[in-house]
Amino acid sequence: MLHDDLAKLAIEYTYARAKSFASNEFGNFVRHDIPISAKEQLLFLPYDLKVKASVGAGNWAAVPWLGFFDPLITESARKGFYVVYLINAQTAEITLSLNQGTTAAYQSFGEKAGRDYLRRNAVEMSARVPEFAEQFRTDAIDLGSEDSLPLGYMAGHAFGRTYHARNLDKELFYKDFGKMLAAYETLVDKGGTTPDDVMMEEAGSNDVFESRKLILARRIERAPNVRGPVLQKRGAICEGCRLDPQKQYNFNGPLKNTPLDVHHAKPISGLAEGETRRYRVPNDFLVLCPTCHRMIHKQKDPSDLEELRRCLSFRH
Repeated sequence: MLHDDLAKLAIEYTYARAKSFASNEFGNFVRHDIPISAKEQLLFLPYDLKVKASVGAGNWAAVPWLGFFDPLITESARKGFYVVYLINAQTAEITLSLNQGTTAAYQSFGEKAGRDYLRRNAVEMSARVPEFAEQFRTDAIDLGSEDSLPLGYMAGHAFGRTYHARNLDKELFYKDFGKMLAAYETLVDKGGTTPDDVMMEEAGSNDVFESRKLILARRIERAPNVRGPVLQKRGAICEGCRLDPQKQYNFNGPLKNTPLDVHHAKPISGLAEGETRRYRVPNDFLVLCPTCHRMIHKQKDPSDLEELRRCLSFRH
């Protein structure tokens, strides 16, 4: 099970990294077997997350990790925010953390300023989901390394809990796992690390809750794991006015670049604050031209395609 695999990683990593990195059996166990155990745990939870484990790229990492990524935010540990188990091999400790992409922060601000940025964001993340932060610890974590990436992980830590691999409380481990993923999805729903005033300006609204829902809907529609499959399965023709970019615009580019929008037709406005969001591809979506997309959002029911079609006085 997942807790056993992570305990094994924490206890044996120091010995494993003393051997060659290439084609290492322990490295394969971390990259392949641990994510399988993690995905098995996700089967019991209502979240669609990408899972990846790492012991380094080309060389042994100072801090190996297992990460959970919402594709609406990120699919890697380099950017965005995510849930991660971080390993301190010196003390055989496992830290569950709501964390952030260190690489992107370093690229934008440099290492020192980047860590300051991550610390500020971590405080804001905790403040946005206080009902979860108070169930974990918000003090600094120790990963046993002064290397660049581990220092970034420590700076980017919002809240979490540290377990000793040799004395791991299984019940607490899985209870925390569920709570942390719920915290993650709630943070996504509340706009992540984007300030409320920025969201309201982008949404053109003075209502912070409605702004959050609109931003969430846009993230869903633009997510790479949504847009491509929806266009592929529903077709690249506006389902409202029947505009066909290939005929009307002589568009011959890649499907993903088609000048049409993917509209999330399942009303976000019906979701309560913090409610789990699920969507089905392609059933919960429509393909619309930008004009039809704007008009359907003006309807009382933004999922009613027939109402949109009745309003149209032209067809392509």
